[in-house]
Amino acid sequence: MENDKPECFGDLEQVFPMADDGLRHSPEHCIACAEKTACLRTAISGKNQAVVEEEKIDRAYTAGRIPFLERWARKKSLHNRRRKPQK
Repeated sequence: MENDKPECFGDLEQVFPMADDGLRHSPEHCIACAEKTACLRTAISGKNQAVVEEEKIDRAYTAGRIPFLERWARKKSLHNRRRKPQK
């Protein structure tokens, strides 16, 4: 049944929390869960998609893979997408 999903289903901070190394990792109990793929997809989509994307942009800038202006442009684009009304 579809309503038999765990209580933590799709909760970004529970199923894909930020670790001490600055990256997101799935906890051990999530690896064994039958719903893990759908759960992680749900967790990193919707309103959390912008959060995860912003973290990736910041890591790329910190690592020197993108320059300041590209970082600024990408973050501005994310900000504008958040401000658009959802249909």
